[in-house]
Order: sequence, then C-alpha cells, then structure tokens
Amino acid sequence: MAPARSTGCLSGALCRQLLLTLSILTFACDACKTVTLHVPSKLDAEKFIGRVNLKECFKSANLIHSSDPDFQILEDGSVYTTNAILLSSEKRTFTILLSNTENQEEKTIPVLLEHQTKILKQRHSQEKVLRRAKRRWAPIPCSVPENSLGPFPLFLQQIQSDTAQNYTIYYSIRGPGVDKEPLNLFYVERDTGNLFCTRPVDREEYESFELVAFATTPDGYTPEYPLTLVIRIEDENDNYPIFTETTYTFKVSENCRVGTTVGQVCATDRDEPDTLHTRLRYSIIEQLPASPTLFFMHPTTGVITTTSSQLDRELMDKYQLKIKVQDMDGQYFGLHTTSNCVINIEDANDHLPTFTRSSYVASVEENRIDVEILRIAVEDKDLINTANWRANFTILKGNENGNFKIVTDPKTNEGILCVIKPLNYEEKQQMTLQIGVVNEAPYVGSARSAMNTATVTVNVENQDEGPECSPAVQTIRIKENSPVRTKFNGYKAYDPETSSSSDIRYKKLSDPEGWVTVDENSGSIVILRSLDREAETIRNGIYNITILASDKDGRTCTGTLGIVDPDEPIHGPPFDFTLDGVSDSDVFRMWRLTKINDTAARLSYQNDPQFGQYTVPVRVTDRLGQSRITQLDVVLCDCITVNDCDIRASPIGGNGGVILGTWAILAILLGIALLFCILFTLVCGATGTAKKPKVFPDDLAQQNLIVSNTEAPGDDKVYSTNGFTTHTMGGSAQGICGTMGSGVKNGGQETIEMVKGGHQTLESCQGAGHHHTLESCRGGGQHTLDSCRGGQIETDHCKYTCSEWYSYTQPRL
Repeated sequence: MAPARSTGCLSGALCRQLLLTLSILTFACDACKTVTLHVPSKLDAEKFIGRVNLKECFKSANLIHSSDPDFQILEDGSVYTTNAILLSSEKRTFTILLSNTENQEEKTIPVLLEHQTKILKQRHSQEKVLRRAKRRWAPIPCSVPENSLGPFPLFLQQIQSDTAQNYTIYYSIRGPGVDKEPLNLFYVERDTGNLFCTRPVDREEYESFELVAFATTPDGYTPEYPLTLVIRIEDENDNYPIFTETTYTFKVSENCRVGTTVGQVCATDRDEPDTLHTRLRYSIIEQLPASPTLFFMHPTTGVITTTSSQLDRELMDKYQLKIKVQDMDGQYFGLHTTSNCVINIEDANDHLPTFTRSSYVASVEENRIDVEILRIAVEDKDLINTANWRANFTILKGNENGNFKIVTDPKTNEGILCVIKPLNYEEKQQMTLQIGVVNEAPYVGSARSAMNTATVTVNVENQDEGPECSPAVQTIRIKENSPVRTKFNGYKAYDPETSSSSDIRYKKLSDPEGWVTVDENSGSIVILRSLDREAETIRNGIYNITILASDKDGRTCTGTLGIVDPDEPIHGPPFDFTLDGVSDSDVFRMWRLTKINDTAARLSYQNDPQFGQYTVPVRVTDRLGQSRITQLDVVLCDCITVNDCDIRASPIGGNGGVILGTWAILAILLGIALLFCILFTLVCGATGTAKKPKVFPDDLAQQNLIVSNTEAPGDDKVYSTNGFTTHTMGGSAQGICGTMGSGVKNGGQETIEMVKGGHQTLESCQGAGHHHTLESCRGGGQHTLDSCRGGQIETDHCKYTCSEWYSYTQPRL
C-alpha cells in the first residue's frame, strides 16, 4: 500500500495558503523551471501567495524583479500581492527576473497562477493513474497554511496502500485533530484515502499534528503497518510585534559624550522564529521637542544612544520619543506597533553657586556671641535639593581669631554668618571677611575657578560695658615684717570705654587669713595683721585674695590679687617654654619644644625641614605669668662637626668661591695641630716649674658656651651671666640670677646651628639682652636652653693639665 499524490498538494504548497506544484518544462537556456501557484479567485493586497526557490535557479542573483507590478518578490522567494486581485480567468502568468549586476548574467522564472477549482476537477483522473503505479506505504510531507481561507473541506493529500490491488481496503486515521483535541479537524475518506482539513488552524496554537493512518480489509484484516502522518502548520504573518512595555523610561546625564547608551527597548513576535515574520526592525519616528535630534536607535538591537554632547538639563530636562517596531525586516508591508519612551536628563554639577551680590555689610554689638548677623543668598542653576545645588560656605580671610562661623540653611541654601567669639569695639571697630562658596558635589563644568567669593564688612557696635578686670591676676610685693596699717597699691580694674579706673568701686570677696582691708574707692589695701609666709594658705609663695570691682550701674568683674614676699623668688622657676606664633604657622609644623624640668626644655625639629637658617620665637613665662619672647636663629645643616656646619652655613661672597675638600681641610688641620703642639710644649716648658695649677680666667663668666658634639657628655659647667644659655646634653650651664620684679627680661636673639638627628635643650635665665649661637651637626647630641642658676665654676678636671702635658711631651719631642 502506498500513498497517492494529487496535483494540488505537490511540494506542500498549502502552507502558503495555496497549492504549489512544480512542473518541469523546457524553456530557453536563460529560463528556469516554471512554478505553478494555485490560488483562490480573489486575493487581498499584501497577501502571501507562495514561495519560489530562487537559489535553485540562480544562486548569485543580487537583483530581483517582477514583471507584474501586482506582485512583489522578497529575497527568500516569498511572493506577495501588492494590490487586491480578482482572477477573471483560470490562469494568470508573470515572470520573476533574476540578474547579477556584476557579470550581467540574467535568468527568468515563469510563474503560473492557477485557480484552485481546476485541481478538484482533475482529481479523479489523477487517482486512476496513481493507483496503477506501484507505491510504498510511506508518509508524504504535508502542510496546512495557517488561517487558510478554504474552501473547506480542504484537500491535503491521498494515502493508498499497494494491497488495494488485491483487497478492498478501508482507510482511517487517529490522533490529535481527529479523535483528540482539537476534535474533527482532519478526516480521511474511507474508500479513497483522501485526507481533508475541515477548518482554519492557528499555528501559534498548534504548530503541527501527528496522525496515525490505518489500512484494513472489510473483515478487519490489516495488511499494512500503521502509518505516521505529520501535518505541519505553515506560518502566516498574522501577529503584530509587541513592545515589552507600553512606556519606557530611561535617564542619562547631561553633557555626556556622544554615543553614550541611554537604554534598550525590546519587542516580541508570536510568529514562527527565524523567519521574515519575526525579523524585527526598530526606529525612532518622532522626538519631542523635535530639534535638535539628540538620539539614535539601533535598528536590530533597539539600543538608544546619544548623538550629541550638548544635553543640558537646565534647558530641557526631559525628552519624549515615539518608537516603532516592524516585522518583515522593516519592509513597508510588515506589521508594526509603536510605543513611547521618556528620557530624563540627570543633573551634573556644571553650574557654580554664585552670590547675588559681590559685597555685604553687617553689624553686631561687641561682646555678643552665638548670634546670627547676616544671611547670604546664592543662586545655582543645578537641580534643587541635590548635592549639585546645596552650598558649602567657607570663611577664607579675616577670621584668624575664630570670631565667626558660617553654616548653610538646609531649606533656603543661604549662608548664615554667626558670631561665636565676642568682639571688642575698643580693639577693632570693623572687620572684613572674604566668604567662598562651593557645592557639596565636585564641580565638573568648564569655569576657571571652582569657587565664587564675596566680601562681608562687619561693623562692631560699641556697648556700654561694665568694668574689666584685666589682667585677671595681679601681684604686689609686701615684706613679711611690714607693720600693721601700712597701705599698699591694690587691684586695679578699668572701664573699657574710657580706659580709666575712676568711678569703680572695690570689695574684698575672699581673704582667708583676714590680713588686709580693701579701700572701696581706690582698691588699695591696708595691712590689718602681720603677714606670715609660712601660713598654710600661701601657695608657691603667693597669698591670694579675691576682689570684686563694680561700676555705678552695678556691673561687676572679679579679679585676684596676689601678695608676694620680695624675698621669695616669685619671678623664677618653674618656667613655661612655648613656641610663639599662629597655631597653624610653619613654626609649629617644623619645631617642637619638650619640657625637661622646671628650668629647661628641649628644642627639636620635625617633618624633615630643609637645610638653611631659621628664626624660632620661644616664649619663656615665669610662674606669675610674665613672659618674654626670644628669637633663636637656628642654622640647620648637613655636616659631621660643628666647624663644618659653620663653613657650610657661611655665605660665599662675589660671583664665585672655592670650597676646600674634606681631605684638604684635614691636612690643614693636621699641620695646625702639629704646630700647636710645638708651641704648647714651649709654653709649658717655660711655666713648668710653677706648682700651682692654672684656673680659668675671671672673665669666663662673660663668655658664651659653644656646643661640643662629644659622644660622651662631660661634667663641665660654665659660669654665665647671660639670661639664656645653651649647652650640650650632659653639660649644665650655671648663671647668676637676680630677682627682678619685671619678670624675664631677656629679649636678645639666639643663634642655634642644628644638624638633623640632634636635639636642642633650652634653659632659661634672666638677664640683659644677648645673642647666643647653638650649633649642631648630623647625629649630634641634644641641646638645652637652661634657666639661670647660681654656682661656682668647676675646674677640677683641668688641674695640672699643663704640667702633665709637659711631662709627657718634653722627653718625646
């Protein structure tokens, strides 16, 4: 048993809504096989009617043309109508022209359109011919076009068994579409084996059907095995491509580069994959605002990119695109849908905050603190309430004493200028501040300066103030045996407006021992009882009483009056050593003072300063708070000995100079040392009979100590009358100090030559102005500035030096 084929189902033509058969004809050498397409009598516009195998005719064709304008031929051979057609006769022909423009070769494919009713009339005669042929019981490829228009029942093919020549054969089928869902879609004629479809089929619902055909005799005998028949549903472009979202929303930063990816859109199509029905093309059909064109959409991927770097959020913060997707590779007759795309332009900090004015004026009463004196508005075109818009204010100049601060109001973005430290009208009546403003986010624009500035003039208003107790601690000297009823100067307060002490009244608040009374008008004190310097209430030799000063309006201030015995060294140690200057100056970054004891401190460098000469201001304060600043000239050099440091630190005059090398200097020093030994021997020989050892000269106390960088410290002590002495660690300088009521009065200039790695120690002493030189070399010892101490010069280690040297060198020389 074998299946038979009708003329209307060759090559599975029904998958294209038509029966396509190929007839082999003989044409001229440039003509290919004629293709016959079986079509209904009425064809709609843009209707698929069949497919022609173009490659079989002409593989290298690059130009396809139809001789009939009512039909269009695609690259894959699909034939579509361009207009609605009504076949007035049973046949219509046209030619497909194929050509290769490179080699000018041309071929043609004749196409015959035949009315479907003609096939049905010829069916029975064809069956007779097929029955006479020997066929095998095997499946023939069969397909049904999706959404076929009929007429129904639609003939598909004929199945036939070879055993029908000897037996009466009945045909039957089973499977999906027959006795399973969808029921009764297919049936077969029992006697002929003709297979029919009863209604249209949706490929998106059923892609294919697998049926089982049976051939049996009337008595139930089965001469053939069951035959599997696969019926494929050929796709029709009946589904529109659909975007995955009705509205796409993307964002991109302003001023971004050309080609920056904005986002990607996507669409789906339910038609058969990998066909023209699902080959999609994307495009932008409208942009709002329309000009200038700023975006591009890739036709196959749907990726949207920028075409300009001039996106400016401040000009336009949102763009709307109308986008389209079309199947059939974007050809005009393809199905298409549209969607919307919203592109939000993100803000970048490309605009600086600017002051609304270049200068401002504010006023504040003196002595007021934590008060707002000015609000400064700024303008910023960037997005409000973002880091690109929020302002940060800074006081650039004029606030060295820390009287002001400026903060940002988070709601209005204004700068709020406040006074946090009281101002004094008597000291300064007007202050000028320079204010700068930036954003929280870094600036990415093209302006030369990333900060805008303005000037604020603050006028300090005078306030009628109460008395001022300054200094808060004042001292007077009264001897322990001063008689009762003796009058002394007392505490003095003054009116800051007039700088006068008149109209100020005084009152004693605290007098632990009840030794004195205070005059209400002048503040002077009178001894009531004898003073006792051994009393428990005396601390560090000072007896303190508390004084209340008030003016006529009842405003008051409080001060402390310290009574000191003149015999007590109140102006002596403990001393306080500090560097003088602004806290953020180079002095504090380069130098450091470390206290050793009550009279000494160590000066050392930090942060690896460069070699050169520096001036270091050192303030020495006694225990009563009186102080004096001494300027120390420090020479920092890279040397081995102090003498090397002197040579290298000395300037070379003229346009040029000669610097001796190390070995040359050593040779000179060796010659000098040899000559000195001879001369010293002669001198010692002349004075060798003297038994009494030599001592240091009497005027040695007037000399400055020169630092020796010896590895091991000695016990030398130098007697000095200078107020500020220096020596190496291990040595100690003694000074003669008197008690002075004015406190530390040394105010000369010190010169210190240091080498990196060494430490200097400062020891303080009172005295007249002076100049000291402290030298130090790399790896040198620690150096001190010592406070004044009394003492004798120790010279025991120098005794008999000359005689011993004489005894040793005389016989050898």
